[in-house]
Amino acid sequence: MTIEHLEIEQKFDVDEAYVLPDLSGLPGVAEVRAPVEHVLEAAYYDTVDLRLARARVTLRRRTGGTDAGWHVKLPPAAGARRELHSPLGRATRTPPKAVLEPVLGIVRRAPAAEVATLRTRRVVTELADAEGRVLAEVADDHVTGTALSAAPGEAAVVTVWREVEVELVDGDEELLAAVATTLVAAGARPADAPSKLARVLADRLDEVQGPALPPAAAVPAAPAAPAVPAGKKCKKDRTGAAVAPAGEVVRASLQLQVASLQDADLMVRTGQPDGVHQVRVACRRLRSLLAAFRPVLDRAHTDPLREELAQVGAALSPARDGEVALAHLRELVDAQPVELVLGPVAARLQQAAIAEERSGDTHARRALASAAYLQLRDDLDALVAEPPLTEDAARPADEVLREVLAHAGKRLRRAVRAAQDSEQPEALHAVRKAAKRVRYTAEAAEPVLGRPVAELVSALKGVQAVLGDRQDTYLTRPLCIQLGLEAFAAGENAWTWGRLHALEQARGERAEREFWTRWPELRPVLRSAAR
Repeated sequence: MTIEHLEIEQKFDVDEAYVLPDLSGLPGVAEVRAPVEHVLEAAYYDTVDLRLARARVTLRRRTGGTDAGWHVKLPPAAGARRELHSPLGRATRTPPKAVLEPVLGIVRRAPAAEVATLRTRRVVTELADAEGRVLAEVADDHVTGTALSAAPGEAAVVTVWREVEVELVDGDEELLAAVATTLVAAGARPADAPSKLARVLADRLDEVQGPALPPAAAVPAAPAAPAVPAGKKCKKDRTGAAVAPAGEVVRASLQLQVASLQDADLMVRTGQPDGVHQVRVACRRLRSLLAAFRPVLDRAHTDPLREELAQVGAALSPARDGEVALAHLRELVDAQPVELVLGPVAARLQQAAIAEERSGDTHARRALASAAYLQLRDDLDALVAEPPLTEDAARPADEVLREVLAHAGKRLRRAVRAAQDSEQPEALHAVRKAAKRVRYTAEAAEPVLGRPVAELVSALKGVQAVLGDRQDTYLTRPLCIQLGLEAFAAGENAWTWGRLHALEQARGERAEREFWTRWPELRPVLRSAAR
């Protein structure tokens, strides 16, 4: 059984002579309990190229203390880290399959073996309130860390240090800040390393090269231009800075989206809301970038990846589409006057949502565990590591980005003209997809081309929202019919289902009219961004 724990802590480096200061009198603290000593042994597991460590994920097997077992620590977010705990079990040489499953999208098919061990003599002081609740734990750690050899014949590297760690239990951020201030005043320093493991593996992390990627937020949208060789001229922007070559900008954009896919994958595997949606968004963005930047990337290498990304998106569509449709209908029912909701409409929608969530989660996890998907992830990392660049990749990024953006804009205008001459619902859906490609291309170009492209991105978000509302009704309307028929067959009054269908039809028609109102305003913004 896996138990989830939210870890909010701060670490401090201290000298051997450091004396823990008096912590009584801090906000809410009524008792500073007597210190308790533990001896902790932990074995850390990772791939040879340290994919987990490079993704800021920790996988360990700990014995001793109050939390013995397998621990998976996920990347920090908003000052906290989610930690998954599983029982020790019998496995000692390799992590059990159930422990590895949440990080399978990072490890993939590479074996995870022991890379480091930590032995910690921990002295824990609990801070409690007047009711006896533990507000925080202050751990004084003497640590011996051993980085195991990466290859036969290499010596293990041993590191010894002391640190103090403060972790909230039932306390709040005010108490955490107060404890931190008191420790620093006594001579503690904010820790140089984000974790004990990062300190032990510092040298290997500097040297290792592999497919693991940093979190999406850590990847720059556009790199700085490389140094210009002596005697060679290089184009400069308005500020006088050298313009980066197109290939570098495209590579940075791809790296950002591959990292986003990894983050979204982790969300799905750990049951986070919106994970499936974020995986689909990352896949769509990657497909759009690979298509838009064909002048820079050899399509013989990238077109197969686009097809595989499309297959992932298609496999996850049922889970996401059903979730969105049911969530919207539940909100719509809640907004209706009570007298217009006849029968157990809300209850039927709730039951359908629960069933859809279970089915969607199972379906999504199965899709992300497939051999084809794991191979795709490896292929994407290889693409970022060594992009198949064309001759145009060496041209200044601003020139290439304007051309690419202009081409995407022409494609959008053709789609709009086709929709004007068509009565088929699919025509405006094609416009929506073309608008997405322009937006994703513009977002990649924005750091280089600046304000006009930023304005285009903003305008396209509004257009996508309108066309997205319209497209959603093509999911909710059939669902209204299906659930209405089920209600009728069960002897329930189905009138409200007909009303919901009519409301959704009206929403779709409104969205369509709004798009045609917005389109004349979007055209000049589209032209300006590509100049």
